[in-house]
Amino acid sequence: MATEPVSLWGAGYTDGYGAPEAPEGSNNACNDSNDDIEDMAISFEMITAPGEESKDIDTEHIRRHPALSSNQKNEQDKEEEEEEDDEDSKNAASLLLAQGSTEPHFLPGNAKVWVKTMGCSHNVSDGEYMAGLLSSQGYSVLFEDSKKDQADLWLLNSCTVKGPSELTFINDIKKGMDAGKKVVVAGCVPQASGTVGGSIGRGKGKGREWDGLSVVGVQQIDRVVEVVEETLKGNVIRLTKDKKVEVSVDGEDTMTGEMEGVQRSSGKKRKAGGAKLDLPKVRRNPFVEIIPINTGCLNQCTYCKTKHARGDLGSYSPEEIWERCESVIHEGVKEIWLTSEDTGAYGRDIGVSIVDLLWGIVAVLEKYPKSGTMLRVGMTNPPYILEHLSEMVKILSHPRVFAFLHVPVQSGSNAVLDSMRRQYTVQEFTQIVTTLRRQVQPTSCTVATDIICGFPTETDSDFDESMELLKELQFNVLHISQFYSRPGTPAALMPRLPSEVVKARSRLVSQLFNEWFPYSGLEGLVVNALVTEVSSDGKFYVGHDKLYRQILVPKEEKYLGRWVKVEVVRTGKFFLEARVLELIGGEEEELDDLVLAAASGGANVGDKKVGTKLGKGTVVKRKRAPRLVNVAGKMVKMGSEEDVHATSVEGNDEGTVLSVPESFQQQKPVADGSSDKKRNDEAPTRLGQLLLTPTVSIGLGLAALVYGSMRIATIRHLSPKMIGAGLVVIGGIGLLGSGIFESMKK
Repeated sequence: MATEPVSLWGAGYTDGYGAPEAPEGSNNACNDSNDDIEDMAISFEMITAPGEESKDIDTEHIRRHPALSSNQKNEQDKEEEEEEDDEDSKNAASLLLAQGSTEPHFLPGNAKVWVKTMGCSHNVSDGEYMAGLLSSQGYSVLFEDSKKDQADLWLLNSCTVKGPSELTFINDIKKGMDAGKKVVVAGCVPQASGTVGGSIGRGKGKGREWDGLSVVGVQQIDRVVEVVEETLKGNVIRLTKDKKVEVSVDGEDTMTGEMEGVQRSSGKKRKAGGAKLDLPKVRRNPFVEIIPINTGCLNQCTYCKTKHARGDLGSYSPEEIWERCESVIHEGVKEIWLTSEDTGAYGRDIGVSIVDLLWGIVAVLEKYPKSGTMLRVGMTNPPYILEHLSEMVKILSHPRVFAFLHVPVQSGSNAVLDSMRRQYTVQEFTQIVTTLRRQVQPTSCTVATDIICGFPTETDSDFDESMELLKELQFNVLHISQFYSRPGTPAALMPRLPSEVVKARSRLVSQLFNEWFPYSGLEGLVVNALVTEVSSDGKFYVGHDKLYRQILVPKEEKYLGRWVKVEVVRTGKFFLEARVLELIGGEEEELDDLVLAAASGGANVGDKKVGTKLGKGTVVKRKRAPRLVNVAGKMVKMGSEEDVHATSVEGNDEGTVLSVPESFQQQKPVADGSSDKKRNDEAPTRLGQLLLTPTVSIGLGLAALVYGSMRIATIRHLSPKMIGAGLVVIGGIGLLGSGIFESMKK
């Protein structure tokens, strides 16, 4: 049996994964091994759209641009173009059918959307981005499950890892339809289901509960507003294709419609990491930023359904991730979580490695020594971390990186691992764990792992080997899961073990896990902890030390978002309770840290410079980390009138931060035109400041030099044409010199 999972995020969140049974009589505030782990399953809510029954108009997606002519593409592009033309025809028919609709909640701001997210932290991040995009466009966002009946539309972000999570998703669809709500589905379940087959609720070949509903694919979350608006009109929109990025001739990524110096496209494309990282975002926990670094993986595990949804590896560029890290530090974030289906595989598709990325993030963190922001590295499979083990020891030893790593083993039997296609041995996994524990400084490293009980090929002796491995390594954090057969996976075709055998093995592992108490005898220990959460019972704040152990401290507002020195007074299976000895650092120091960093212009990472890019996200001056929410497109600080105008906010959620790039924030119209006049008066000043920026001047100067030189090279003899090209070169030299001079002055 399993206890009810403890939600990391408080009220309104439910976990979809099982948890080991707690010891008899246990009544701790933090007694669940699933807390703070990469694979936790969470439900995430919000509000934003109106709803009525949707028309069953099955379109792939609505395009806003015409297709290119066939003579501009190669043969492969021609085939893609023909498919898109067919889709455009379907979409045109859909729009014609939708004309004349007079449904009342179509306009943004006149609708409410409830968002529920289940699954891993990658899914949670996707849900936060979708919430931010909807809120930034004026939709009403609600976070309480109790208020979902007030919503006009339900946005259900699903998880396909296990059967129970899919059944919960299906039940939510039925509840929404029965309540007369419009329903949009997202996440891994509809993405992995393809276009044929059935669901575990109906069976193979009998259709699926989400047939006829709009779908937001896992790489299309940046178009959630479009899908919601069309669904409210009565249309059905399905966006499930992978995003692609063009690769330049020198191997660098280029984005369509953006100038990247003088890069030229090679005509080749690769899978992107997903939607851009600088989109608006609602954080349920204002102190935790979850950054997806890649999507998909390189493995072919026989039991995994997530592979069908997330697909092959697609990585974000290091520069985009570094910039996101720097941006969220300015927004008061204290913990940066890196997430993906396999962080260790990051960058193998773009010629970099996970250690390259991590050292770059460390350089960004070092630029803000007083911010106190920490990095937590997400789940990695053993084969890829083994390759970088010595470097990972150095990174996890860094004072700004939690000495914590989630490395799933799944089985203690090499025979079972081979059946699972896990691509490593038990001995290699053991090497990773022992090396991290012994060599990470200054103390050790917390290694979390997963175990699957009852895999189809697992014999009694295989299970005994798993038990011996767990006894030997005694993990502080262990995810125990029964095997779930997922449709479409190779393991689903294997003969299954009797359910009573699977359950019995799961109970034995839980009993073994509950026999050891890793924190016993730590009373009196003095450590530093970063306080960022509220305990599940609401009685304590929760902090984490360097080993990412959960430390309960008194629930006093002054501790939240701060480093504190504590002394342990009581221990439990999953927590340390402590009294606070002193606050570490000062609020004014943190603000000075941010101001100085912004003035310096960016962190150096190797031979690159990570710019602050203050325009990408809203930076709020503060004495404490802000708690912000977006109301009708406006940034509002909850419970304070300092720095931002206070206003009433629907709901009672004090843990929401909306990170909204300025380009997404709606401008409120002013009747007397004074606002427009002010913007017109300020426009020349802002433009002048932009042009005087050293980086911009240098960039424009280089571009002008290259362009002018190329023009001169094409002119074979003296002619008046050389005058214009020469002036461009001279102008470029002037801009370049001015930029270099201003940069040296600063």
